[in-house]
Amino acid sequence: MLKTALLTALALFTAGYALIWILAVMREGRERPADQPAPKALPGPLELFIGFVTNFFDTLGIGSFATTSSAFKLARLVHDEDIPGTMNVGHTAPTIVEALIYIAVVQVEPVTLVSMLGASALGAWLGAGVVSGWPRRKIQIGMGSVLIAAAILMALSQLQLMPGGGNALGVSGAKLIAAIAGNFLLGALMTLGIGLYAPCMVLVALLGMNLRAAFPIMMGSCAFLMPVGSARFIRTRRYNLKSALGLSLGGIPGVLLAAYLVKSLPLEQVRWLVIVVLTYTAAMLLRSAQVERQKARQLSVNPALGAAKPALEFPGGEED
Repeated sequence: MLKTALLTALALFTAGYALIWILAVMREGRERPADQPAPKALPGPLELFIGFVTNFFDTLGIGSFATTSSAFKLARLVHDEDIPGTMNVGHTAPTIVEALIYIAVVQVEPVTLVSMLGASALGAWLGAGVVSGWPRRKIQIGMGSVLIAAAILMALSQLQLMPGGGNALGVSGAKLIAAIAGNFLLGALMTLGIGLYAPCMVLVALLGMNLRAAFPIMMGSCAFLMPVGSARFIRTRRYNLKSALGLSLGGIPGVLLAAYLVKSLPLEQVRWLVIVVLTYTAAMLLRSAQVERQKARQLSVNPALGAAKPALEFPGGEED
């Protein structure tokens, strides 16, 4: 009964999110000056491919934010300051599909599941309001730092230095309070661009729960929190529409393929590859933040340098 109510609520969240996105795009079109050309909205093959691959591996528990932020940075598809919003907006639809699949087939104690999902959504709402107003350099530093943290967590897990979990399918008392507080924090961090999956698996293991229970918890958490957080990014226009659509349209087939057709993959090797990519991307973001700092210092000494933007300057995103 509670699971049916949860799936119904998720369907309502999905419909509301889709309506908000459609209305925002229409409003932006009406408000655009007549002499200003409309930005390209239809995703190209690269955006669709990134959406397919990242959500394929996301369904297997690897996560999509780390790989997506790396792909955007390497391909220079999205400005650094718009990467968190683009990932939250674009990955929402595929993540909802994942949640529908895993909530339906994997058993978790209902109170634990609903409490953790609600906490993550509240954390995302508060977190998105903060992150959507941050400047480029602050986001670069924040994303670089959390990607390093994600790489460390994945490496510790690969080396079997993290807790392995237990057999419980739910928690109560002090452990339930810890679960709610932990997922609230993870929901807030999602808006910065750090994926929830790896730290949520660690949280579930520390609480002594079966690691299989992490899948409906982490995917259900993202399915509820991402529409909430994404709505604020959409309202403040801190995302790239073309790339977000690519993640959504390419991601749903990737989820379905991974969930229903793939039985086994060399995930051990894939996770080590992700760790390498995470570390490299974090280094690139932190280096970009250092460049931004140097520019700010130069402008403070000689404001005339900011009068004209260099034509070839490309700090981390496609020029609109």
